[in-house]
Amino acid sequence: MATTPDFKKQAEDRGKHLSDYRPLLVLILVSAAVGYAVSRSFLPGMVGWMHGAMGVFLCVFAMLKLFHPGAFADGFAMYDLLAHRWRPYAYLYPYLELFLGLAYLGFFAPTLTYVLTLLLLGFSAVGVVSALRRGLDINCPCMGSVLDVPLSTVTLTEDLGMIAMALMLLWM
Repeated sequence: MATTPDFKKQAEDRGKHLSDYRPLLVLILVSAAVGYAVSRSFLPGMVGWMHGAMGVFLCVFAMLKLFHPGAFADGFAMYDLLAHRWRPYAYLYPYLELFLGLAYLGFFAPTLTYVLTLLLLGFSAVGVVSALRRGLDINCPCMGSVLDVPLSTVTLTEDLGMIAMALMLLWM
């Protein structure tokens, strides 16, 4: 007699193991490594590394969202405060993220780039906090529909890490 998987048990364990976040960790580490390599070629030091890492990170995440924009918009509207009320924002968001990534890589209007990062990711973090408080159990749309990572404090940490880096760059 074949047994059926216990989906309820799987849902309860979701997000409790480091392996659940492997795709996210790989993207962060690759972004950091590419950022380091890029910084060596145009602006050595911490500022160059942060520009490279944030630029690659934002561009890659925007690309993942743009593979299936409708799927991203569906998931994003479930927790983002603006996308929930005005769906076009969910379709616009990946392009805003891509613009910021390219601005970091091109060192375009740095102060404006940092401020826009604070606004965009700060607002996103508020939505993540709200979703976590409600106990929302969805795949994190931050990776589009390509990778299966749960929305969790890791998502919040990602937003807060980018906010911290933008604040550090603004201060430097």
